[in-house]
Amino acid sequence: MTARRTGLRTDDIAEESAVHIDVDGQPVCVARSAGRLYALRDVCSHADVALSEGDVEDGAVECWLHGSRFDLATGKPTGLPAVKPVPTYTVSTEGDDVLVALVAPSSPPSSTPGTTLSTASGEK
Repeated sequence: MTARRTGLRTDDIAEESAVHIDVDGQPVCVARSAGRLYALRDVCSHADVALSEGDVEDGAVECWLHGSRFDLATGKPTGLPAVKPVPTYTVSTEGDDVLVALVAPSSPPSSTPGTTLSTASGEK
C-alpha cells in the first residue's frame, strides 16, 4: 500500500508522546520516542481503547486504562494484561510531512524500526 499523507508534521508530535490520526478510516497512533517516529493501530488489544491517550516512554506506549505496554517498533505487548500484539505500520517523512502506510513491513528490517528524525526535519 502506498504511504498516505497524514496531515501531521514532525513538529506536531512532541518527544515521548503520541497522537491519534485516521488513515483510510483506520485508527492510527503515531508516536515519537528517542527521536524516532512509529505508527501502530490506535486500539489496545486488551481493552479496545486508544493507545494514543497513553504515556510514551523508552520505545513503548502504555494503555491508560489498565497499564498494558506495547513495544512501538513491533507492537508486541511488554506488560500485562495485554497478551496480543497490535499491528504496526510503516512511517516515513517527506520534509516535515509524516506519511503512514497501513501495510506492515513484510520482513523484519535490518535496522531498528521507526523513522529517525534529523535536525533538517525540524527537530530541536
